[in-house]
Amino acid sequence: MATRSFDIELLFRALADRTRLRLLNLMGTDEVCVCYFVEVLKTPQPKISRHLAYLRKAGIVGARREGKWMHYRVVKPGDPRAAEVLKNIQEWLASDREMVRDRGRLVQMCCVNVPAKLVDAPKPAFVIAEVSG
Repeated sequence: MATRSFDIELLFRALADRTRLRLLNLMGTDEVCVCYFVEVLKTPQPKISRHLAYLRKAGIVGARREGKWMHYRVVKPGDPRAAEVLKNIQEWLASDREMVRDRGRLVQMCCVNVPAKLVDAPKPAFVIAEVSG
């Protein structure tokens, strides 16, 4: 039983947007700096930030600041039913063709063709592991 009320309507509204699904997919099980979202999705930073704020409000994304960099990660909701929904969505996203392409672009961008504006940006740990493993 969940210890606090979880807004399931807000969760489903958060999951009903393709851009937010793409962001969840890019985060996967690790943290990603917002600058990579902007580059991979070719979407302006304010729009990405609005979507990330919506995901945070829904209780499925957390953030932390490291200097000038903002890092985002998927967080497990406290409600077990909401956690199961999120887990199923993430599994589904991992098999979606567009989502797989997004992840591939993220790996390429982080480790092969790093844009000049991202040279100093912190690389996501999962990307480093995928490239070296």
